[in-house]
Amino acid sequence: MNGNDEAPAPPRPLPAARPDRPEDRLALHGGAPVRHTPWPTYDKGAVFVHPEDEEAACRAVRSHLYFRYDHRPQHETECGRFEDELCRFFGTRHALAVSSGTAALALAIMAARVPPGSLVACPGFTFVATPSAIVMAGCQPFLVEVDEDLRMDLDDLRRRWQPGIRAILVVHMRGFAADAEALAAFAAEMGVPLIEDAVPALGAELRGRKLGTFGAAGAFSTQSDKALNCGEGGFLVTDDTELFARAVALSGAYEGRLRRHFPDAEPPLTGLDLPLLSLRMDEIRAALLRAEMARLPQRLRLFHRNYDRVAAALADVPGIAIRRPVAPGAYLGEAFVFRVPGGDAGWFARALCREGIDARNIGADDDLNVRAFWNWRFAYDTDDVDAIRAMLPRTAGYLREAVDVPLSSNLTPDDCDDLVRAVRKVAAARDAAPAGPPSDGPAGPVVAPAGAAEPVGR
Repeated sequence: MNGNDEAPAPPRPLPAARPDRPEDRLALHGGAPVRHTPWPTYDKGAVFVHPEDEEAACRAVRSHLYFRYDHRPQHETECGRFEDELCRFFGTRHALAVSSGTAALALAIMAARVPPGSLVACPGFTFVATPSAIVMAGCQPFLVEVDEDLRMDLDDLRRRWQPGIRAILVVHMRGFAADAEALAAFAAEMGVPLIEDAVPALGAELRGRKLGTFGAAGAFSTQSDKALNCGEGGFLVTDDTELFARAVALSGAYEGRLRRHFPDAEPPLTGLDLPLLSLRMDEIRAALLRAEMARLPQRLRLFHRNYDRVAAALADVPGIAIRRPVAPGAYLGEAFVFRVPGGDAGWFARALCREGIDARNIGADDDLNVRAFWNWRFAYDTDDVDAIRAMLPRTAGYLREAVDVPLSSNLTPDDCDDLVRAVRKVAAARDAAPAGPPSDGPAGPVVAPAGAAEPVGR
């Protein structure tokens, strides 16, 4: 349970780190860490769930009605009610609750009538679920470079466009909006659908418009580290009635159940015009998510409060480049990502871990991070990692410079200040080190502090 609903407050002034003082010696080099308690993340139980949410799930369990298509009409089921609330929240005509964000992506591609075997353009920086969903839909990923702020590079996509590309799958990665407006215009120019992978950005907006509503369909996840959390699950939203009907049929609305989604009109197809893929959500998860919807605005405010506090306090740190939004406020705030241009981002991330902050270098050689495109071996005809990196050299370079810190909405202002203090401490020690790449010193292999975990979500 989370009781963190404090009003936004400016960061406290923090003393400048001086590596010559014992208290400022890095934990990596034997000094005292900034914090001794585990960094709050969902896999350690730091989830935004209230007693009312737990009771809603228990009521669904006690009902013994777990299948979304039981004797009740659509508007009386947990899934149906959840979908209605999603339509109101996103301002869309349709919503469909499914088994995962990956399922939502694959259904969106198939329901948009992207022909099997087609190329689907997507950014080189994304979670492995994005290319996996493309493969699941019978298509092939066409990877596109990202810019220095890790957004899909429209100039690269335009320059390398080819006729076999039949859809664009943009990703709002680590909660930061891509330039969805420009990409939607380009997709219309090319005559292909734009599908939004908003899995890592549930609730974020771009210029007052919810991410996931710029394209033909938007796909979301409700996995454990997302803004709505039921362990596993997802949904898609769309204004396209035919796309929606096809997605419902593919998800598994068989034997007339498709009609339940169209109470006022006949659906544009039958439930068996398409394969049945059984990608439905169940009533227990829908009940939990529907209850969580009541506090979603609160959680979104907390994400922004925490991110803004950290980003403002670290804006003047030399040698790091904090990821910039495409427009003011166009981010969720569930991750703090910065680059260490020309520096050793792997060392920086390891030093932060020793200070008690969960951090990863996204492009580390010794970490099989699923967000690094060269680790997606199923997508290539070669195992030569250098050759794979050379396919997207700019993206590879940016990811090797990138440090990723998860920001739970459960963080307190003191937690945020710990992160600020740790980044400043590590940056100061790096700047004071002798010329050459920073070294871990003689202490041996670096391991994360007890309780630290790798960020698992997007």
